[in-house]
Amino acid sequence: MNNPVDVVVVGAGPVGLLLAIELGVGGADVLVLDRLAAPSTAIKGSSVGPLGAEALRRRNMGPALAEAEDRAFAARGPAGASMRTQALRSRGHFAALPLPAEPAREIERRMIWVDQQGIEAILSARAAALGVEVRRGCEVTGFEQGDAGVTVRWTSPEGADSVTCAWLAGCDGGRSVVRKMAGFDFPGAPASVTMYQALLDLDHPERLPRGATRTQAGVVMNGPRPRWLAMHDYSGPPADREAPVTREEIEAVLRRISGADVRVTAIDQANRFSDSARVVDSYRRDRVLLAGDAAHIHSPLGGQGLSLGLVDAANLGWKLAAVARGDKPENWLDSYTAERRPVAQAVLANTLAQIALSRQDPQSLALREMFARLLGFEAVAEHIAGLTSGLATRYDLGSARDEVGRLIGDRAIGGDGTSLFAAMGDGEGVLLDASSGGTASEWAAGFAGVRCVRVNEGPSMLIRPDGCIAWAGEDAPGLADALERWFAPRRRA
Repeated sequence: MNNPVDVVVVGAGPVGLLLAIELGVGGADVLVLDRLAAPSTAIKGSSVGPLGAEALRRRNMGPALAEAEDRAFAARGPAGASMRTQALRSRGHFAALPLPAEPAREIERRMIWVDQQGIEAILSARAAALGVEVRRGCEVTGFEQGDAGVTVRWTSPEGADSVTCAWLAGCDGGRSVVRKMAGFDFPGAPASVTMYQALLDLDHPERLPRGATRTQAGVVMNGPRPRWLAMHDYSGPPADREAPVTREEIEAVLRRISGADVRVTAIDQANRFSDSARVVDSYRRDRVLLAGDAAHIHSPLGGQGLSLGLVDAANLGWKLAAVARGDKPENWLDSYTAERRPVAQAVLANTLAQIALSRQDPQSLALREMFARLLGFEAVAEHIAGLTSGLATRYDLGSARDEVGRLIGDRAIGGDGTSLFAAMGDGEGVLLDASSGGTASEWAAGFAGVRCVRVNEGPSMLIRPDGCIAWAGEDAPGLADALERWFAPRRRA
């Protein structure tokens, strides 16, 4: 491949695809490489958090997301309506302790019940519509960084190939080859538990209780999805993380943890993972950047990983596109690590806490009982829900402490199909201008990539392309500083 590109993205999962979409709408030339010949069909998460869903809605994928959720519930038949009602009220759980339900959850505050394969299909269609090139069956074998770019090498069924790019983005999962080859430090807590997920058949399914069964040896979760089973084995970390998961292994662990006299007669698929919690020291090393599981790993408790990775891509994509266009200097990308690494650290902390609350020793059981009582207090439940949903996320942009100033660094809520998200479909920032005579819009007119929308009620807000509120209020110098910080002056013809 002779023609250079602005960015090579390694990994065509949801995070890599969204990053490529963000780069594409930002005007960057991007190539996506993935080692798999086709999208993965492995068992993965069944939903995406509200912040991850908003990242898709901001780029015109809201209708596809809503249709996919409708199909997911409809596929459950008569039970689908009841499941929808429960899902729309649920705030999730913490270490399998259910958070008190709300009468009705606004769409911007709830999980969206589309599985990871469904999310990936939506993103693939959007990337194709933008003309993003995705090459499958390409396994990266190495790269070299220089002052002006990165040369990336890979092999595929067609043979060896390479390309030169300005930037390389690793979105290739928890075992990221990009992270390892680039030499990122990856500190954190080692694994202590082995976890499983499987689609299987049992000889006597009636002998295994539905729902969660907790024993001294671990936890078995049977359902609610048909034939779906998950286990937490407290005997220790996986002996061989790379070894295939066999029917015999699943059966032995299931019988030991549950105590049920059951046999596994067939397995469609199964996977094994752990509670290891790690995050890279920096999300960037020179011209190499990481996003999603390539940058951080943790246990799947709370279903936080997919949304966390998608918001990484949303935060990085518009910034990297601006640097690729020449609108911003390279060190401007340091804000990516500064904003996203603390969020990952918070997720790692809450997943480790959930593991501690899940154990069955006397001390952990006493802690779990106390924590369950605390969740009965609305303020506690709301705080925990904010952690696991990501709704508590707020970037430190040096905002003022007054009521309006505290909006800065928070996310702008667009709701379901609102004009705000519609205005952001092309990757632009938005100025919601409630100023007298439209003076805020006059300030923004000199900057590229900002769409001005007059609103009747204040405060005025400058919203970055990733949905973060960069400025709020009526302070013109503050608006000028935010425009200079996050956008580029409009180029003269």
